[in-house]
Amino acid sequence: MTAGVTVGETVDVIADARLTGSERLDPFGADPVDIHVRDGVIVDIAPARALPRRGRVIDAGGGWVTRGLWDHHVHTVQWALVAQRVPLGAATSAAHAAALMADAPILAGGRRVGTGFRDALWPDAMTLELLDARSGDVPTYLINADVHSVWLNSAALRREGLPHDETGVLREELAFEVSRRLNAADPAVGDRLVAEALAEAARRGVVGVVDLDMAWNAEAWARRLAAGFDTTRISFGVYPALLDRAIGEGLATGDALDPAGLVRMGPLKVITDGSLGTRTAACSHSYPGDPHNHGVLTVPPAQLQDLLVRATGSGLDVAVHAIGDLANTHALDAFAATGARGTIEHAQLVAHADIARFARLGVAASVQPEHAIDDRDMTDSIWGDQTAIAYPLRSLADAGATLLFGSDAPVAPLDPWATMAAAVHRTRDGRPAWRPEEGVDAATALAASSAGGTATGNALEPGLAADLIIVDTDPLIAGEQDLRATEVAATLLEGRLTHLA
Repeated sequence: MTAGVTVGETVDVIADARLTGSERLDPFGADPVDIHVRDGVIVDIAPARALPRRGRVIDAGGGWVTRGLWDHHVHTVQWALVAQRVPLGAATSAAHAAALMADAPILAGGRRVGTGFRDALWPDAMTLELLDARSGDVPTYLINADVHSVWLNSAALRREGLPHDETGVLREELAFEVSRRLNAADPAVGDRLVAEALAEAARRGVVGVVDLDMAWNAEAWARRLAAGFDTTRISFGVYPALLDRAIGEGLATGDALDPAGLVRMGPLKVITDGSLGTRTAACSHSYPGDPHNHGVLTVPPAQLQDLLVRATGSGLDVAVHAIGDLANTHALDAFAATGARGTIEHAQLVAHADIARFARLGVAASVQPEHAIDDRDMTDSIWGDQTAIAYPLRSLADAGATLLFGSDAPVAPLDPWATMAAAVHRTRDGRPAWRPEEGVDAATALAASSAGGTATGNALEPGLAADLIIVDTDPLIAGEQDLRATEVAATLLEGRLTHLA
């Protein structure tokens, strides 16, 4: 990169770049170009040196330039706090997970917290007796990778005062309540960790995230803006418990908290069922060995429709969490009945008859391709008898649905290159591709990782905001490992550098 240009400065010219991305109409092919920027907007794209290079110039050195990337589903504070928590993703049993927590550091507030376990295929059961034997009198919390269940020891259960049984496992709303309490960190600490996490995201080419923390996010982001936050565009959500407050404060989707429009109101988020890993996703077929368990609908269909009507009438888009096929059907029914705008989040198991309804109703599928790779063994085991389509990326794309990619961080790492690699190649760590017929092409994956998803693509043209990245690999032709290893040389937000290698 060009010497003398630093993070925080505004770039006027990106020199000697190559263009890549879907929906391209430019005439340049692989030829080098200069991208000229003024007032945060692309004003011209011309052959290299065809126009004078005035102002601050950054040399792309033949690197590829495309629109900056978005993660359309992040729990920002919980993701940032992972840096303080014990990783449990490698735990192979309940006993192993409990042992990992035995010597875990005690955090501020006197708790031990671990995160990321996946118990669905463990050979043993989680019990209070097992965890107490390892953790003693220190309140100890283990959070499932899917965040829909938590395992607490007796000391933690006494501290929280929540109902429980002999397992110490809390699910769904009780689990979310535990996460809310754990996430209510000292704002100074939480804000610092959020800033560090989003700076790291900028190093991966991220220019925007949809923040779906279970809190009153307007207040948190106003505080961070006042402290100087300017790294990433933020669209923040609100949950039903706070819908009246959002309506009362006149917040509609797209409303800005700051003059620059960096942080904006996003959707109403409604969680309508559970998850695969916790075996609570609402499905048409029962779970193996449990014929009466079809998962849970946490929001009845009539209540869901009422929420969508209220949100739509107040100018709010809606993001409906639906994982099982039954939950997806009810979510689509609610969109059809109310005319609401927005997304279905996850769409991990979708009935064949419902695939085409996404496009027909204008409901975008906000999906997390890395979940398919993380959950492939669970899916084959737990959902093996389901007749709906699991992780149907290609089916949705072919039916004309808008795809929006994200991570659901901390459920999966916030890394758009890993997300795209999972979507295209359907594998990781050298394993054979899993259900490769549902993989999408690289151009679709790159577009789905941009601000407007596949509805807008990610081609560059004059008049667009200069939210741009320079990378060392053309993502449209990269193999799986090369795509995951993509290096981002620079990230620009309206022409201002938020990352420079």
